[in-house]
Amino acid sequence: MYGRSRATLFLIEKLIVITVFALCAAACVQIFAESFITANDSRNMKNALVAAKNGAERFKAFEDLLETAAALGGGLVDISGCESAVVYYDEDWQESSESGAAYVMRLERVEGEPPYICHLSVETIDREEILSFTVAASAGSSLYISSEQP
Repeated sequence: MYGRSRATLFLIEKLIVITVFALCAAACVQIFAESFITANDSRNMKNALVAAKNGAERFKAFEDLLETAAALGGGLVDISGCESAVVYYDEDWQESSESGAAYVMRLERVEGEPPYICHLSVETIDREEILSFTVAASAGSSLYISSEQP
C-alpha cells in the first residue's frame, strides 16, 4: 500500500511538470508571433519610407505631377478635382498594377504658396495609412518635408 501512494504522487508531479512546460511553450509561441508581426510592420515602414523619399525627390526634380508619375512608374488621376499621382506596389514593394497591389503611394497637389506643394502618403490598399508628409518644392529652392506620421 505504501508503494501505491508514492506512484500516485509521482504521476501528479509529472502532470504538474507537463502543465508548466505546456504553459511556457504557449507563451513562447505567442511571443514569436508578436515579434513576427512587429518585424513585418518595421519592414513595411522602411519600404514605405524609401518609396516616399523617392517620390518626394522625383517631385522636387520635376515639379509636375504628370512627369513625377511617369518617372515613378505610376499614373495621374483626378479625384474630386484634385490632381494626384498614384503608384501601386505589390507585397514585395515592387511596382505593380492596381489589381495586384498591396500598397499605394499618392502625391496629391495642395493649393497655396509656394505653387509646388504636395501631400504624399503611403497606404495599404485598404487605405490604412503607413506614412504621410507634405512636400514643397519650387524652382531653385530646396526640398522641404513636414512629417505627419500616424
